[in-house]
Amino acid sequence: MEAGIVGLPNVGKSTLFNALTAANALAANYPFATIEPNVGVVPIPDPRLQLIQSFIKTQKVIPAALRLVDIAGIVKGASKGEGLGNKFLSHIREVDAILHVVRCFEKAPGGEEITHVEGTVDPLRDIATIEVELILADLQTVEGSIGKAERAAKSGNKEDIARFHVLKKLLPVLNDGKPARVVIKDVTDPDEIKIMRSLGMISAKRVLYVANVDESDVNGTGPMAMKVRELAKAEGMEVVPVCAKIESELAELGEPDKTEMLQSMGMVEPALAALGRAAYKLLGLQSYYTAGEKEVRAWTVPVGATAPQAAGVIHTDFERGFIRAEVYAVKDLEQFKSEKAIREGGKMRTEGKGYIMQDGDVCHFLFSV
Repeated sequence: MEAGIVGLPNVGKSTLFNALTAANALAANYPFATIEPNVGVVPIPDPRLQLIQSFIKTQKVIPAALRLVDIAGIVKGASKGEGLGNKFLSHIREVDAILHVVRCFEKAPGGEEITHVEGTVDPLRDIATIEVELILADLQTVEGSIGKAERAAKSGNKEDIARFHVLKKLLPVLNDGKPARVVIKDVTDPDEIKIMRSLGMISAKRVLYVANVDESDVNGTGPMAMKVRELAKAEGMEVVPVCAKIESELAELGEPDKTEMLQSMGMVEPALAALGRAAYKLLGLQSYYTAGEKEVRAWTVPVGATAPQAAGVIHTDFERGFIRAEVYAVKDLEQFKSEKAIREGGKMRTEGKGYIMQDGDVCHFLFSV
């Protein structure tokens, strides 16, 4: 699963990306610093891994990971090709969710002037600018497809009819300047859901707002960040405040120095840890674990995945030849201290093909091929 980092030029996207991926280079201070999207793999902070390892001694611990795509800054008119807009929009179309970085500071730490592409800093205007471009790009897609879809629907083919119905629902919403996710949340017909996904509507994607704050507002309670919080609440979205400058410095420190810096800033953990977890949640993902002498590992599955589907994440043979799964919860391990005691305590469950995986399951899969 991939999340794309988007925003206007010079809002701190690439600084944030580099901090997330522990890279050293910072973004250049000019529009279009990133033209081809950089891709990084970010581990998802998960204290349950350390808890499991404390009871099951292992050689290594492997966390779940999220792919992040750093997409170049979008400008007003991107949907019409401004600033290489079409290319940038195509990169957004390919990701599963959007991390929208919003500038919530006037000057960079140290008083450095960072030019804003609009001349002034206004987070709500900046959010609207990006949203409008995504909606306009989707509107072009719908307008270019609806005539052909209407003609195809006359054949009576079920899929063609469903496609035309979906496009008819999208057109007035996009024309009103509203995102496609307004429509998708009310679509219940399985055929129409399939069509909606195939259309690749950019404005249908879930959004996590990343409020890039300054050093004096690490908790995101300042006036600019609060405006973003209020907007996100109204939209049913989430906000994570991040000072990209602090996070880039933390990413370069060893653990003792990192702990000292966090304490001096009044922070419990790097904001990027909260961001990673929020992005994971945004994508509708959850973790289950395998644990043995060689490794304790977190595996990523969509919420609602079955036991065979979860087994297939490890290897396709596991899903194809799935027999059953032995399952217990991390909290069971915390209580009983060992798998042997969990089994003796009757907490080791045997689950079949219809079992729906729960976040925090620890599994042993039995299969035959």
